Amino acid sequence: MEHLEIERKFLVKSETFKQQATSQTRIVQGFLNTDPERTVRVRIRGEKGFLTVKGASNESGTTRFEWETEISVAEAANLIDLCEAGILEKVRFEVPLGKHTFEVDEFLGENKGLVLAEVELSHEDERFERPDWLGQEVTGQVQYYNSQLSIKPYKEW
Repeated sequence: MEHLEIERKFLVKSETFKQQATSQTRIVQGFLNTDPERTVRVRIRGEKGFLTVKGASNESGTTRFEWETEISVAEAANLIDLCEAGILEKVRFEVPLGKHTFEVDEFLGENKGLVLAEVELSHEDERFERPDWLGQEVTGQVQYYNSQLSIKPYKEW
């Protein structure tokens, strides 16, 4: 079975998304490998742990292989201890709009001040409603990838 993730990523220009959010969850994540050809991420999201492998993005930056499995929080915490430097912390807000749900990440720590929204699509040119708080598109801009934010945080730009 093919595991493809198709998503577009945007900067967020206001905090009005917070009033529209149906949930918010704290996320701590690290990378066992940040090679752009294959990143390996460990994440604790709320009360769950996850191990994720992502392949290289296609030319537009919208599509790439993604495989994820749930692991225990204890296992995830142990793996985070093995991760490369640059553990990310953020709060994820889920904001439903039309047929889609935007995942809006408000970064903390070294990436404080950065707020990104992602929308998953079923195909690259799928239409979606654009909320008024959605800013400039940054899909495919490598510096906005979480793996790269762990290496060169937003505050260093």
